Amino acid sequence: MSAPTEPRPDGSRPSWGNISDAHWSRARKDSNQEALAYYRERSHAPGVREGGEERNFYCMECDGVIPYDPATRACPHCGATLDAKARRYFNWVEINEPAESDLRALLPLLLGGALVLATALVALIAWLA
Repeated sequence: MSAPTEPRPDGSRPSWGNISDAHWSRARKDSNQEALAYYRERSHAPGVREGGEERNFYCMECDGVIPYDPATRACPHCGATLDAKARRYFNWVEINEPAESDLRALLPLLLGGALVLATALVALIAWLA
């Protein structure tokens, strides 16, 4: 005996049984083609087909899978140098350490400003004297 598939009073059909063309998984089949193409392309990156372990990350250059190992310094697929501070996982990038201080870049400006201020102060003292 098969279950009835007549429409309900509100016009909807039961959610079990064969999936009709109105089901969300079929009704949206042509949506997000750009994202689907990206994931299809990404599935061909080095090491992706072989799978990974519990925790692995991806090369930012070739999208290849890199086994999680803090000692890894270069991508085993393309040889790109890996930044130990930032790791790319499947759909996010994790930055483990804060960026370095900008003090070194600002130091010449600070010293130049201090020199201008000191010169102005000496000129002011000489003018008042």
